[in-house]
Amino acid sequence: MAAGPSYLNFKPEDYPWKPGVNYRLHPEAYRVGKGEQGVLTCEPYKSEIGPHWRFKDVAAATNSSETIYSLFLEYLSNDDFVGADMARKYLQMGYTRARRYANFKGGKKYDAGDGYALLKRGTGEDEKAKAAQIFYSKWKEAEANSGYAALKSAWKKEKG
Repeated sequence: MAAGPSYLNFKPEDYPWKPGVNYRLHPEAYRVGKGEQGVLTCEPYKSEIGPHWRFKDVAAATNSSETIYSLFLEYLSNDDFVGADMARKYLQMGYTRARRYANFKGGKKYDAGDGYALLKRGTGEDEKAKAAQIFYSKWKEAEANSGYAALKSAWKKEKG
């Protein structure tokens, strides 16, 4: 396995999510992908969901995850799979980013001054671990939604 963060080898031309595409008008351009891919690119969802994404403490994580989950349900009620998947990705990202801050002081995982060596775990904040758990619960609730699962399965068969 290569050392260091994956973004060091990022190639925008190979990334399936493109800025400048309105994924509500052109959902055929959307790919489910792995994990949180596309979450900071896909408009208009980034602008609709992103402003609600907060994980600095338990109160912020609770409010944020509940708001994003309600958007998830709204997208589902409109048969908007792309919106629902993006909301699910923001819930997942709330978990992973809060965990990063729980594990590493300041959220920094790699030491750029030392060849991107992995920094010591366990130096982070306990409050972020609690925030991560809140997002984790909502993320898993979204993934367990039968309507979402059916839309995702159909989407992957048809579009990838």
